[in-house]
Amino acid sequence: MNENLAALIPELALLGAAVIGLLAGSWLPRRRQWIVAVLAAAACTAGLAATSITMSTGREQTVFSNAFAVDTATNAGRLTVLGALLLVITMSVETVQGHKRETEYWVLLLLTGAGTLALLGANDLLMLFAAYLLASIPAYALAAFTKDNSGTEAALKYYLMGALLGTTMLAGAALFYGAGHSTLYRELRHALPDAPYGLVAVALVAVLAGLLFKAGAIPAHFWVPDVTDGAPAPVAAYVTTLPKIGALIAGYRLLHQALPDSDVNWPLLLAVLAAVTMTLGNLAAFFQTSARRLLAYSTISQVGYLLMALAVATRTDLAQQSLLFYLAAYAATNLGAFAVVTALPAARHLKDYRGLAHRQPGLAAVLVVCLLGLVGTPPTGIFLGKLEIFSATIDGGYTWLAVLAVANTVASLFYYLRWLAPLFTHANPGPAPAQAVFGCWAAATACTAGVIALALGLAGGAVLPYGMGNLLP
Repeated sequence: MNENLAALIPELALLGAAVIGLLAGSWLPRRRQWIVAVLAAAACTAGLAATSITMSTGREQTVFSNAFAVDTATNAGRLTVLGALLLVITMSVETVQGHKRETEYWVLLLLTGAGTLALLGANDLLMLFAAYLLASIPAYALAAFTKDNSGTEAALKYYLMGALLGTTMLAGAALFYGAGHSTLYRELRHALPDAPYGLVAVALVAVLAGLLFKAGAIPAHFWVPDVTDGAPAPVAAYVTTLPKIGALIAGYRLLHQALPDSDVNWPLLLAVLAAVTMTLGNLAAFFQTSARRLLAYSTISQVGYLLMALAVATRTDLAQQSLLFYLAAYAATNLGAFAVVTALPAARHLKDYRGLAHRQPGLAAVLVVCLLGLVGTPPTGIFLGKLEIFSATIDGGYTWLAVLAVANTVASLFYYLRWLAPLFTHANPGPAPAQAVFGCWAAATACTAGVIALALGLAGGAVLPYGMGNLLP
């Protein structure tokens, strides 16, 4: 049995920082709670360094009875999650600075981040469910951090859906165990082809229900607009970005490792879910006037494109690298847009951004890059990510899905332009809500994320190969 703790340094760094931060925060005066934020950033940096070393040495392994796999998908996901978590920490500084529960905020962020990392390498159904719980429960508390009416309502909806679909997911894991007499993916791979078709189908749908909830995909998407609108802006940025990375990589690993030879036609199921998610997400975003709700429905539509890679997980070798690259590009681009929203807290509606290009040209430029990036405009990272995923989908035999995705991409330009157009018009006389920048940390985060989104597009040829490699059984 391989019990190499060194393989789990990124996860242990976040958990260790959470424990130390909670203890330290109990003794630190309120004006020095920022030390816990520095600790959280240091833990992310340590995780990034450990992951980079692991990738450079090329050592891949499964640990603790093969329940957790450290391979290409895990390491690429770690880089994306830890980098994104670092951006969320920096954009949160002004939001929680001096708050009486500032330490608790950083600790909850570290814990849910550790749960997301655990999802990436989960190679066993019980490990998958434990990671789901760790990624979810702290996030419910974060959604209600401000304890106002909208935040409390959002957290309640988030919790109720998470509890329902988490229970469904656990029931699915029990059915898988009944069908394959194991919870380990590599053993299920050999047992499920001989198991009853109906039992495997119901088990798969149940487990996918929990992962679709974490990803914010239809039909488990109802919490996304309310949480995005009611939670603090950095929390909204977190829940619409990082859980998607963990859930989609976990779903990819489950389908690729446990069900490649199953008689259940799960590729068609995922293709249909992808088509419905991207289409309904776009349609719902068309006439939104709230900036946050528009971004919420935008993130739903983005999940639809990402699910295309899961639909062809076992049909083409392009699926894995396209998924991993798109997730990295999406994380930077989406966080950049939310960082602008965080920097301009008074600008709740699209009309409040009128004249932003004249008052805050830097933030306006970032918003242009990120919104056009979400469309898939060159030379941003999402453009290359979409190109790769569309190619993988066609190579996997779902040309109709790729055509539908292209149509949705063109249609999405409409609602993003509805937000961009006011930026370049002159504002009415008098102070405008978008004039005051909330803080330099959020603005700096926005600029950093925008640069990363562009860099991934320009240097995509050098980055894409890091997504290639076989998953460990």
